[in-house]
Amino acid sequence: MSAPYVIRGSVSLPEAELMWRFSRSSGPGGQHVNTSDSQVELRFDLVRTTALPPVWKQRALERLAGRLVDGVVTVRASEHRSQWRNRETAAVRLASLLAEATAPPPRPRRPTRIPRGINERRLREKKQRGETKRGRSGRDWH
Repeated sequence: MSAPYVIRGSVSLPEAELMWRFSRSSGPGGQHVNTSDSQVELRFDLVRTTALPPVWKQRALERLAGRLVDGVVTVRASEHRSQWRNRETAAVRLASLLAEATAPPPRPRRPTRIPRGINERRLREKKQRGETKRGRSGRDWH
């Protein structure tokens, strides 16, 4: 990896806790794809990590529950021909996934009331529109 991948603030992915696996990519690619292990699988043990603050860790465990297998989150990358670029892609993807999962919940919406003037104007315009349409019917014409 070229640089530590920052999740948010001063928290970044520790190289020691990342588990890499390489395999052959699927799909077309000719002779190159048959000989090089360019697909990257990056695994990060979310349950046992010490890199994340406890609050973030709890949030991530709750939000990524569907993606976790035994507390481990897995990211795959095989878009590029080069293993190095796939490693970069996988690490960036994992960092952004963890950043999203550890983000604080949004502030609750403060309910607001529609101003009376706006509501009255809307009702007045509805009535006007109804009058216009009623005027189009030919029942009064002789």
